[in-house]
Amino acid sequence: MPEHLSYVSPGFGEASLKSHAYVQAVRVGDTIHLSGQGGWDRETNKTHKDHDAQIDQAFDNIDYNLKYAGGKGWSQVYKVRSYHLALNDEAQEAMVRNFRKWMPGEKHALWTCVQVPRFGEDNMRVEIEVEAYDPEGAAAARESKK
Repeated sequence: MPEHLSYVSPGFGEASLKSHAYVQAVRVGDTIHLSGQGGWDRETNKTHKDHDAQIDQAFDNIDYNLKYAGGKGWSQVYKVRSYHLALNDEAQEAMVRNFRKWMPGEKHALWTCVQVPRFGEDNMRVEIEVEAYDPEGAAAARESKK
């Protein structure tokens, strides 16, 4: 397995590590791999009930956790995988709206979206994974290990 650095953000990240033994971000080389982010409030760990609000919050959680792992956020994302309880027009429109907000202009990422039967929490309606290319952050992370 290649050498990697794991990142556990405060709040939800710490609670998830304790309850489910997983981390929210792993840096392998120049790439940040982010585990599925949902529509939970990072401080209260409560998940929004509204589907649109969950998608909006998941995008914000992605930006936060990429930056926590030393990246620059959505500007470095090249791959997105979204998992939906209901893959309907509302979900698609909310995803596209957020892509346009967080990756404006000509910056686009690969996107795969699928419908799934269940998530790890009953209230979840969406989970979004991303990969981000971050060579500058990788160099800084290597330097900090010395």
